[in-house]
Amino acid sequence: MDKHLLNELKHISHSMFSKNYFGVFHGSISAKVSVDTFIINKKDAILDEIDENQFIRLTCNSKQDYRWKDASVDVNIHKAIYTHLPNAKYISYTMPPYATAYSLEHTLVIPQDYYGETIFKEIAVFDPKNFKDWDKRAPHEISNFFKNNNTHLLLIKGFGLISYDRDLTEMVKKVAILENSCRLLIINSRN
Repeated sequence: MDKHLLNELKHISHSMFSKNYFGVFHGSISAKVSVDTFIINKKDAILDEIDENQFIRLTCNSKQDYRWKDASVDVNIHKAIYTHLPNAKYISYTMPPYATAYSLEHTLVIPQDYYGETIFKEIAVFDPKNFKDWDKRAPHEISNFFKNNNTHLLLIKGFGLISYDRDLTEMVKKVAILENSCRLLIINSRN
């Protein structure tokens, strides 16, 4: 694995874990390494102290072999995004607490802070309706949402946030700005 890429992913993963965007055994991060190949954390990886052994290399257009069983439970979501969105270079699934909490009672996030309003204007909250079969529907519905909407973030009611970008830092910056906007909206609503 490319050492520079690994160091970037380690640093970002640690930062996102520290901010409570990832939990223990919860969340995923991946990077495209060639046209049809990507690396993703393994399902038992703790994203705070991740190393090369906690990533697995997979190919989008090959048969799903034993390696897919070791990958994050979100692997099919990542695969669908990489397959349908050629400009996706990095993907993360996070569960930032304020954004996820805000998604439970709202259908739209309209940031009122400078950075949120400047970057997003508004973010729709996607309602998966039924969680019973969400794991089967999620890859298709998420990749379709991104194909049909001009956004790199998808806030899913009660599930969390899927994000992708060509630049790892940009992706994480947008996650952090949305989380901060939701935190401010929740704090402001208490007053």
